[in-house]
Amino acid sequence: MPIRIPNGLPAISVLQGEEVFVMTEDRALHQDIRPLNLLFLNLMPKKVKTEIQYMRRLSNTPLQVNITLMRVDDHESRNTPAEHLRTFYKSFEDVKDENFDGMIVTGAPLDQLAFSEVSFWPRLAEIISWSATHVMSTYFSCWGVAAALKVFYGLDPVFRKHKLSGIFGENTAKNSFDTLIRGFDDHFLAPQSRYIDFTRSFITENTDLTVLADGTESGVYLAVSPDRRQVYVTGHPEYDATTLADEYRRDRSAGINPELPVNYFPGDDPSKEPPLTWRSHSSILFSNWLNYYVYQLTPYDLKSITPMGITQL
Repeated sequence: MPIRIPNGLPAISVLQGEEVFVMTEDRALHQDIRPLNLLFLNLMPKKVKTEIQYMRRLSNTPLQVNITLMRVDDHESRNTPAEHLRTFYKSFEDVKDENFDGMIVTGAPLDQLAFSEVSFWPRLAEIISWSATHVMSTYFSCWGVAAALKVFYGLDPVFRKHKLSGIFGENTAKNSFDTLIRGFDDHFLAPQSRYIDFTRSFITENTDLTVLADGTESGVYLAVSPDRRQVYVTGHPEYDATTLADEYRRDRSAGINPELPVNYFPGDDPSKEPPLTWRSHSSILFSNWLNYYVYQLTPYDLKSITPMGITQL
């Protein structure tokens, strides 16, 4: 089954060109089924590119998924056309009285700043708190993980001296039968791109989260709340093959002098095309989340969603 996305969204032509099954709103209206309603809070500056990356992953499911795009504020974007935002994105005021089966909070290139320095932090904190009573399962990505840990556990981020960038080996938790990692290999690869550290000790000593995957170099990669209402993914399984290369070249152009992404360019040669080595794990992760954490748990009547049991430690 397809994902249902707004008529005219640029992602439609891109995904259809890749033989991804998408459905416009017009066609979906003629199907008499209960689709999943997914709220997508896009914090990335290049919103169109991020939309395509996530929707490509979300399409790998037999479920019909309605996508509602949301932005955190009305700040003018330098990387996304204003008309695109006006046409396809809603504000928090537009959706705050609704309930959703699932929600995704993307990362943001803000992981060298304290939350007090982020202009939209008060509104983002409000949205994350709101998700506890209006969303069945929320998927937090990268900087979004740090934001959720601050809201729900009062934890400030621990910053790394050097950026963690590249493709890192992650290990699935031993003796775990959690459905979110069903089908995962014991060892898999995943992209990382962040200045924030998520060590196993930091997570296990300060939260009640269950760690489902981590790496020796990368720290915790995947963790979940006891009630499975929150999913924390510190990496970027949604990334395209060239996304880390684009970030590396962007930072070089900005005079940051970044280190080469680890285990990424063939022979550590930036002129060579990097391979996509995390596609299968990424597809399984998003498929499992939508199926087991959203579809299997969500009530038919979204108004009956109850607050998640977060324990403040």
